[in-house]
Amino acid sequence: MAKTIKKETIHAAGIDIGIYTTDFKNEFISLTDIARYKSIDPRITIHNWLRGRDVVEFLGLWEVLHNPDFKRIDFDTFKEEAGTNAFVFSIKNWTDELGAIGLFTKSGRYGGGIYAHIDIAFEFASWISPEFKLYIIKDYQRLKSDENSRLSLSWNLNREIAKLNYRIHTDAIRDNLIPPELTPDQISYKYANEADLLNVALFGMTAKQWREKNSDKTGNIRDDATLNQLLVLANMESYNAILIEQGKAMSERLVLLRELALKQMETLSAVSMEAIKSLPGGES
Repeated sequence: MAKTIKKETIHAAGIDIGIYTTDFKNEFISLTDIARYKSIDPRITIHNWLRGRDVVEFLGLWEVLHNPDFKRIDFDTFKEEAGTNAFVFSIKNWTDELGAIGLFTKSGRYGGGIYAHIDIAFEFASWISPEFKLYIIKDYQRLKSDENSRLSLSWNLNREIAKLNYRIHTDAIRDNLIPPELTPDQISYKYANEADLLNVALFGMTAKQWREKNSDKTGNIRDDATLNQLLVLANMESYNAILIEQGKAMSERLVLLRELALKQMETLSAVSMEAIKSLPGGES
């Protein structure tokens, strides 16, 4: 199971339902909370659902589609007993022996329980109550809408910061690297070269290389950047302006800028990991 980063809560028909996310794309919903809608012992309800052969086949298909490390041959053996009176579904065996990733058990007084990827959780919710599932989906969509708005605001803010620092960057280029005898075309080429210096240091490719690799996308290499990359880019623009004023050669600046990019991206990743450890029952 991938390490969790953030916990959210949705509300459906008076029930609070926990969600853990690893990357804001792969999210896991508490089956324990969903089962509380009609059960005083959620664990028994969940395991009764997991005993069904059709459910086991569904879980196996989900793993095949989403998990390249899933042990398909071992799953065929596991599936043979599904649905029989003697069959007991063990989440630990499912995870440890088959390499499955769609279900996991989280310990802890708060937020503990059985979690499943949203695809699986919605299937379970349908089994509990189709009406309840609709309430869950409705508030989940509300949560995603709010989250996307926040992410969009943060991304746009960092993009604007990068643009402001770009002015500092271009002013340093104009004042230190552009002789008065250059033609307009030569000046444009100089600015483009310095912009690509930053692109190579941060993204590992020039703007032209990105376009060739991503011909199906609109925008440019910086429009496709993550929040962390935009933050580091803003710092790099300021740093490169200082290096230009110090008279550093482009080859030397590339090395220094690459070192800065790697160090700051690593630092930002470490901040995310600290957020993991601060969660109640967080995994190390």
